[in-house]
Amino acid sequence: MPIINRIAEFHDEITAWRQDLHANPELLFDVHRTAGIVAEKLRAFGCDEVVTGIGRTGVVAIINGRGGTGGKTIGLRADMDALPVTEKTGAPHASTIPGKMHACGHDGHTAMLLGAAKYLSETRNFDGRVALIFQPAEEGGGGGKVMIDDGMIDQFAIDEVYGMHNWPGMPVGQFGIRVGGIMAATDRFYIDVVGKGGHAARPQQTVDPLIVSAQMVVALQTIVSRNLDPMANAVLSVTMLEAGEADNVISRTAKITGTVRTLDPDVQDFIEAKLGEMVPQFARSFGAEASIRYARGYPVTVNSPDETAFAAAVARDVVGDDRVDDDIAPSLGGEDFSFMLQERPGAYIFLGNGASSELHTDTYDFNDEAIPVGVSYWVRLVEKALPVG
Repeated sequence: MPIINRIAEFHDEITAWRQDLHANPELLFDVHRTAGIVAEKLRAFGCDEVVTGIGRTGVVAIINGRGGTGGKTIGLRADMDALPVTEKTGAPHASTIPGKMHACGHDGHTAMLLGAAKYLSETRNFDGRVALIFQPAEEGGGGGKVMIDDGMIDQFAIDEVYGMHNWPGMPVGQFGIRVGGIMAATDRFYIDVVGKGGHAARPQQTVDPLIVSAQMVVALQTIVSRNLDPMANAVLSVTMLEAGEADNVISRTAKITGTVRTLDPDVQDFIEAKLGEMVPQFARSFGAEASIRYARGYPVTVNSPDETAFAAAVARDVVGDDRVDDDIAPSLGGEDFSFMLQERPGAYIFLGNGASSELHTDTYDFNDEAIPVGVSYWVRLVEKALPVG
């Protein structure tokens, strides 16, 4: 079943919403303008219930099908927040706010779910309820968990949840999905190295924490490369190394910060334990001391089997069998939709964004040609999951 004609008719309107959101990005929970626009449009569409302030600045709307308020409730989620990036696309709709940019396509996700809300409010060709979830603070703030902690799942009696993310490099009009882990757990580590400072001209009188840290950065890579099964999916990346304040002083301290990405809880446990064992021992071999703090972040985004098969079937209805990869390789990026999937069965799917720049880069832009594909997917998912009669 191809793109829905009615959705194609208001493609330009949804594009205008998307580009307005892109030009006015907001970070984390500070999405007051975005959430206000979302709530205003949802009310104008005639949604049966629009609730703001869920998870601080989240919005949830309910649309009842032809059978009224009874039946199953399907949750559809879009994220609203941007990133602290200065945009360099040069697009007419580029960010008007220095240091803030929709570099991950959440503007597109929000606009597509608004498009689905408009269509579903008009047609109501389903029997049950749809909960439209507009979430703040996906980019590091754990807004999904905050909405859950606010009682969203029980308040709206959500039975299943579905999410979608655009995917650069995948052609427009294609989808990718898989059973099980599709996005990684995202942990962070913070290492403090303490040596003995001194004059840069007399290094023999010091224990240089920068030298210790530089060697440690290399050694940490062996946790993945020489301790894990090569078939295990894991990344350990050191992303910050800080030391010193002057060019003629060897500092007494240094800091190492990084991230660990895993798809298997056992691998996650192993890396955390190995870091805790290795870091202090390695520093002591240089005459220094080191401590580590390991912070677990978003859990693995795990697609449940039945709902994944269903989502893949819906995607095939929209774009055809040969344009849906139902065993796509998992990503070691993270996603706080994982918290919702811990509460209810559901599935997270990738939507092709074409040959765009990569996510989280200053030249990225959501591809508006993907809008009718994504909106049609949302609509067909609801109509197939909640058939009339």
